[in-house]
Amino acid sequence: DYFMIVEMGMDRIHHAFWDNMDPAHRLYEPGNKFENAIHDYYREVDREIGALLAFADDATAVLVVSDHGAKRMDGGICVNEWLIANGYLALAEKPARATPFSKVKIDWSRTKAWGDGGYYARIFLNVAGREPNGTIAPGDYEKVRDDLTAGLKAIPDENGHEIGTQVFRPEELYKEVRGVAPDLIVYFGALFWRSVGSVGDGKIHTFENDTGPDGANHAENGVFLFRPTNGGISGGRQVDGLRIIDVAPTILRLFRLPIPLDMEGKALAFVNCD
Repeated sequence: DYFMIVEMGMDRIHHAFWDNMDPAHRLYEPGNKFENAIHDYYREVDREIGALLAFADDATAVLVVSDHGAKRMDGGICVNEWLIANGYLALAEKPARATPFSKVKIDWSRTKAWGDGGYYARIFLNVAGREPNGTIAPGDYEKVRDDLTAGLKAIPDENGHEIGTQVFRPEELYKEVRGVAPDLIVYFGALFWRSVGSVGDGKIHTFENDTGPDGANHAENGVFLFRPTNGGISGGRQVDGLRIIDVAPTILRLFRLPIPLDMEGKALAFVNCD
């Protein structure tokens, strides 16, 4: 009744070979031997999808979706190094080389904020009464968030040029969280720059991620392709305004199953279960 596969190769090949493909990437070299690697892999995946479509009958609806897209990576912002340089984060002992934040000795009595690396940054504040060694009075919480937001948005690239960073407050994006939510979410340079959480190099800009060379970062927009049952919808139409949270209720509608009232997404209006 329901069959699903995950194709991870596309994600991996983006990270490994984007700089070989994209003329806008700082490391791109024209005519390199891997210039068509991503395009060739896409063709192979397209053949795989074609084989699955040939196997499935016309009564089978088929969806191809991704949870994110990809774009070139211009570099990384060492968010904890920036926090140190701007007086928000204090070390008890400076590491001799780039070290994961979880292994760095922190002076929590003098620390106001720290961050996590990743495709985007998560900034956590050291709030009195909330964290074990909190230093920020609850009454100063919003001011610190405002100051951090302004400072993070102002971080330039390595040549002093603005990169267009976006800073979000999680409560403005999510109605509910699991675990410990960050106090700020940061998209450096519209995600052309990733967040690097390691400490020890003493520099704000890097051109790799925490684990080594990387040519791509995750992008906001993913993929959605839909083949309805029995040719019920003419092909070639564009779906506007689709969100990732709309995929699950759309699948439920295809199975004639009730959509839970607490689901934020909505089934696509043109999808029916006939």
